[in-house]
Amino acid sequence: MSDTVIRVEALCKSYDTAAGPFPVLKEVDLAIAAGEFVAVMGPSGSGKSTFMNILGCLDRASSGRYLLDGRDVATLDRDALAALRGRTIGFVFQGFNLLPRMSLEDNVALPLVYAGVERDERRRRARELLAKVGLETYAASLPNRISGGQQQRVAIARALVNRPRLILADEPTGNLDSHTSEEIMALFTALNDEGITVVLVTHEPDIAQFASRQVRFLDGRIVHDGPTVHTPATEPAPC
Repeated sequence: MSDTVIRVEALCKSYDTAAGPFPVLKEVDLAIAAGEFVAVMGPSGSGKSTFMNILGCLDRASSGRYLLDGRDVATLDRDALAALRGRTIGFVFQGFNLLPRMSLEDNVALPLVYAGVERDERRRRARELLAKVGLETYAASLPNRISGGQQQRVAIARALVNRPRLILADEPTGNLDSHTSEEIMALFTALNDEGITVVLVTHEPDIAQFASRQVRFLDGRIVHDGPTVHTPATEPAPC
């Protein structure tokens, strides 16, 4: 892990309100190296979601610097920023965000349409990624014909189709039961083992245990940044 994928320096974010600027992030400093698996945690209103939106170039900081893959995002115009985001980041969301009238294969291939990849290559890559997440036999299915856990696997395949260096996952297990959540996190772990950097927001301590590093926000500041202390799993109480 010799290079840095994410670096933020004195990052601040405020929103304008009727009562004046409302600070959400306050002087945040953080570096994430290639190949790390980082869980971002914190209570509601702590700033973690705003921070992830800035990392994903979905929002801009009010001040400070954000370097993504060595590029200062504040210096990029809209097209250059979209190109950098498209080749560097894969997004996974809590709500899956699959298009209901498109097959799973077409959902996975959609980012390649925007990237101008020709049709046969789009199809080949989509099927390759569906196989990677164990859903190759469902390529022609619609999203409503598969389970929530399977839909999240499709969303992960879509996040990987542009071969990004970094996956940003926002509460990726929030809509899933505990068993399915473990399966999804095992998939993220396998991707991280392949060298992909994974940064995920979660409010669940057991999900954060899959990460090797935990960053906790409180009131817009990082209050903890360190390696995950793994705790032994507890057996459920007998009925």
